[in-house]
Amino acid sequence: MNRNEVKPVGELTLRTLAMPADANAAGDIFGGWVMAQMDLACGIRAAERAKGRVVTAAVKEMAFAKPMKVGDTLCIYIDITRVGRTSMTLRVEAWAQRYLSDLMERVTHADFIMVALDGAGKPTPIPAEN
Repeated sequence: MNRNEVKPVGELTLRTLAMPADANAAGDIFGGWVMAQMDLACGIRAAERAKGRVVTAAVKEMAFAKPMKVGDTLCIYIDITRVGRTSMTLRVEAWAQRYLSDLMERVTHADFIMVALDGAGKPTPIPAEN
């Protein structure tokens, strides 16, 4: 861990390798790919908490502090910060573990709002935590 960085907050929910197909000609990973992985991780974590289907309702401001490069491992950490009646807010951090290194750097972070849905696709209450 780079001592100049803060440590990841939340539960490690997804790890994946950045590949050449996910990059531009300079070898920088597309921001949209990083955001898609963050959304995927939110879907996993939110569905576990809601005990059912969830959808992304909103993503609050996102800015990229550092680039991801081909070969880096993207690590997504999630902390559920709020649970309402049918929605929840997840604080999501995307970290790059640099290729062949122990160095971890935060790439971006954002708050995702996820809504629980019933079988008909309508918002449904999120069960109390056990």
